[in-house]
Amino acid sequence: MARRMNRCAWAAGLLAPLLALAAAPETSPAPSDASRETSAPATEAPRLRFEPDGLGGFLFDTGIIRGRLHAGGASLGVTEAYHVPTGARLDQSKGLLSHYRVFANGRRFGNGAWDWPSTASLLPDGRVEVRWADTNDRPFTLRARYQLTRPGILTVETLVEARAELRGFEVFLASYFDPAFTNSFVLAKGRARDGYANATLDKGEWQMYPRDAAARALAEDGRWQLEPHPVNWTFPAELASGPTVRAFRRALGKGLLATFSADAADCFAVATPHQTEAHFSTYLSLFGRTLAAGETARARVALIITGPAAPASP
Repeated sequence: MARRMNRCAWAAGLLAPLLALAAAPETSPAPSDASRETSAPATEAPRLRFEPDGLGGFLFDTGIIRGRLHAGGASLGVTEAYHVPTGARLDQSKGLLSHYRVFANGRRFGNGAWDWPSTASLLPDGRVEVRWADTNDRPFTLRARYQLTRPGILTVETLVEARAELRGFEVFLASYFDPAFTNSFVLAKGRARDGYANATLDKGEWQMYPRDAAARALAEDGRWQLEPHPVNWTFPAELASGPTVRAFRRALGKGLLATFSADAADCFAVATPHQTEAHFSTYLSLFGRTLAAGETARARVALIITGPAAPASP
């Protein structure tokens, strides 16, 4: 019960500033006055539980977001995701909140966690836990607990249990959006004050916004030159100071905003290609520290979907 209350308090704490952001005037890349958290239909209670689909995955429909999780038993996050009030598609490719590259000890563990075999189970409170067991080649167990926190909020808590020392451990959490999400921006440090950094092409094809100099050094330790698909990052700015990391994808033509929120202690960098590059993706680098053998660590990320405000009642 205490853990459930803590999760609710965490969700309420992250939602308040994001709703204020959604109501901000168009003076920056922040959303316009037309963008609000869309309410679930008044006649139906929000359905904040995953349901088994009988095919190794899970279905959900909160009245604001619907989609699939671990579809077909694949080690992916949320796929076939839609914003229910507008019918707009949210994802493409490998979906949203999917676990991709994993690094430690100067190694990359395969192509990505989405290629590893996993099991998924429905927890009594309606969450789903996906589990990747440790192997001779992977000295850790990885778990991901997905939760429908609010009708417009998906959260994933990633847990790692180290069987051996894991130096510079990182999980690269990936989200691939529908091509309508053409605007990518990050809350970052500026010359005079923190603000919104747009991921425009002049800043590089593949951009990373580290938490600080130590986080950048970790990103530049050679891990991103490991095959397959090495990446040469540019570093336009550091993440904004403060306890919360925020990154965004916006579909201007549909009035939709996707906001990522994570504790700065859990997320040491945000990465994105230039905003109209064909991946239409946003990535969060999680953990970014050394774990001792026997240690368990966790990192939590929320994805908040806000859409056009419902028309006022006559």
